[in-house]
Amino acid sequence: MTPTKKFASQADLEEKKVTFSQISEHAWAYTAEGDPNSGIIIGDDAVLVADTQATPAMAADVIRRIREVTDKPIKYVVLTHYHAVRVLGASAYKPEQIIASQDTYELIVERGEQDKASEIGRFPRLFSNVETVPPGLTWPTMTFTGKMTLWFGKLEVQLLQLGRGHTKGDTVVWLPGEGALLSGDLVEFGATPYAGDAYFNDWPTTLMNVAALKPNVLVPGRGAALTTPEEVTKGLTETREFIADVYANVQRGVDAGKDLNAVYKETYAALKPKYGHWVIFDHCMPFDVTRCFDEATKHVHPRIWTAERDVEMWRTLEG
Repeated sequence: MTPTKKFASQADLEEKKVTFSQISEHAWAYTAEGDPNSGIIIGDDAVLVADTQATPAMAADVIRRIREVTDKPIKYVVLTHYHAVRVLGASAYKPEQIIASQDTYELIVERGEQDKASEIGRFPRLFSNVETVPPGLTWPTMTFTGKMTLWFGKLEVQLLQLGRGHTKGDTVVWLPGEGALLSGDLVEFGATPYAGDAYFNDWPTTLMNVAALKPNVLVPGRGAALTTPEEVTKGLTETREFIADVYANVQRGVDAGKDLNAVYKETYAALKPKYGHWVIFDHCMPFDVTRCFDEATKHVHPRIWTAERDVEMWRTLEG
């Protein structure tokens, strides 16, 4: 009898080495060997942080590293999307504004509480010192639709919605003057895309829109910073191929009339040789295939994940 896999990433206890590096004149990357990244813009008169880490205690390390290179105020926090692991550290920065797309705001209203409980249960290590998270949810103080431009003195910073992908509210932070992009989880590098709240049909096109900006450097949602155009292309291509491969295998199974369990096992087996070495592959695949199966059958929009639904799904596919 094959032993059941421990639920999601509850067995993941290994701390990761953090790297804080400058990737362009004004952009910095806070990365941690496949754990969630933060991107930082240090402008002429203020600092912007995109994706806050999962708790204020974890955000304190980002702040410490920022303070090693500048004493400018952290004026803006940008939520590239609504997932708890990206937003619950926001209070530590004491920003003047927390900015998100209107779509992200609506997702927080609709499913923020359920997502918070779900994520903390899946990945306890990433919510270190979870007791430092203030009660309630992290709410944007300012929203936009499509595009918003900020000026940090003479530095232009654009917040862009380039299409649905990882979620319907995905936002990227773009420095047109130096070709630097903070992508959030639209792009991963050497890390498995989590697609439990994704739009599989849209995501590849959205990545083409990212590529059309022609970034020179990019901070992905997970994985090492991409510091050359060639690395950026590799990150975009590999993310797009993963999404396409999941969708093609799931659609094939759906067309053959197979149930979710069979489709999951076949898709996992098909993708394991190519992507199995990526960070959190085993964690993501049940969520990714379940969402893709939903999209290929009867649920155009992602269903809400609850802690209870997570465990039920895991038992069905991995138990």
